[in-house]
This record gives sequence, C-alpha cells and structure tokens, in this order.
Amino acid sequence: MGILDRFRLDGQVAVVTGGGRGIGEGLALGLAEAGADVVVAARRTHEVEAVAEKVRALGRRALAVTADVMEIEQVQALAGKAFAEMGALTCWVSNAGGADDRVPRTFLEMPERQWDFQLNLNLKAVWTGAQAAANIMKDHGGGTIINISSSAAGRAAPFNGPYAVAKSGVDNLTQTLAAEMASLGIRVNGVAPGPIPTEVFLEFLNLKEEEEIPELGERFQIPLGRVGTPEDITPAVVYLASDASSWMTGHTISIKGGP
Repeated sequence: MGILDRFRLDGQVAVVTGGGRGIGEGLALGLAEAGADVVVAARRTHEVEAVAEKVRALGRRALAVTADVMEIEQVQALAGKAFAEMGALTCWVSNAGGADDRVPRTFLEMPERQWDFQLNLNLKAVWTGAQAAANIMKDHGGGTIINISSSAAGRAAPFNGPYAVAKSGVDNLTQTLAAEMASLGIRVNGVAPGPIPTEVFLEFLNLKEEEEIPELGERFQIPLGRVGTPEDITPAVVYLASDASSWMTGHTISIKGGP
C-alpha cells in the first residue's frame, strides 16, 4: 500500500455532528473527498440536507439527520440510524459546539443557565457521542472517534470561560476514552483549532463585516498572519480517521497558525 493510499477512507461511514455549516460542513465534505460515506447531523434540517447533497455530488452516500446533541436520546438514535441505514459506523466526529446567546461574560457575571448550557454542549455531548458510537463500533470491528477541541483549552480565556473549561475537559476526555477503548479497537483523538471565523465566532466578537476578517490575524497575534478556515482543519481529521494514524490514540493535534 502506497503512503497516500493509507489516507483513503473508502468503505468508511463517518458521522459529523454540527455538520450543517462552518467547520462541520468542511469536515463532512473533506471526509467524503477522501472516500467516506457521511452522516451529517445538526439541529437545522435545511442545512444538513444541503450539505448531504454536496456529499452526494462528490459521489459518496450521505444521510441527513436532524438531531440535538444536548439530548442523549437523540445522540443514541443518531448512532443507531447511521448504522442501520448506512450499514456501518466507523468514524464519529464530535464537532457540534459553541455558545448559547454569544454574549461575552466573566465568571462573576455568569448565570447558572449559561454555565450549564456550555458544559452540556461542549463537553457532555462529546461523552454521549463517544458512548453511543463506541457501543456500536466495539461489536463491529472498531473505529475512530475524533473530538473537536479548541486552542482556548490551553490558556486563560477571559469572557469566554465556560467554553474554555469545557474544551479543557474534552482534551482530558479524549485521553481517558483512548485508554479505555484501545482494547476494543477504537482509537480516540482530537483536533484543537485556533481562531476560525465561523458565524458564532464573529457574533461573539461583535464583528459584522467579512472585510474585518483579515485583520484578525494581527489582532490575535498569529505568527502565520491569518485566522484559519475549515479547510485548514479537515486534513487533520482525515488523517485521524485513516489508517495513516493507526498507531496514534489519545492525542489532540493543535492547528492555530503558530506555537
């Protein structure tokens, strides 16, 4: 097998949560380009259906599922539907995340509801996704679980504390899941992106114009001079889903334009 062949995902079925737009859409399309069939899941039906159509246009099978990852029953149903309708489940990408009202707050100002929302969406949903996927994978040849973390996990994050705390938890959860699931043939890794101007990101920073985006590289002091794109993240996810990373588990790859 040639080196590039090891990155192919032919025969795989991948679930991407939060797959209706932004990073999730980029991941779904990238996995399809590498050969995987893709289940696109998110809360907005029209968005997941649109991305599923793009996957089919690449010559791969696709399934659009409307699901709220904050509801464990819906996460379990998503995994079951993916396996039942696609015939396999070999890769689970926990990408769904973000904030609720997208208002910067200090911990002193934080209402309990906002704390609970962010921890449930950005951390608990990663656990429920891994659990639902692994309970299928362990009986059908194993697979890979890929958790999308954030560079915010490794530093102080004033006015965005619960998100950073949750992503720190994701990094540790990735390590623990990897240790627990290795004997089941399931590898668990993560990707921690730096600033990527998604809709949620722009609203949080109160940016209204896309022409402001090029200035963000300097604002965030990124050595490579620009913020990221979904296309910067996708190759790492393809690598982690593929045989090319077969001797790697429990690690989170940081992609943020600098050290």
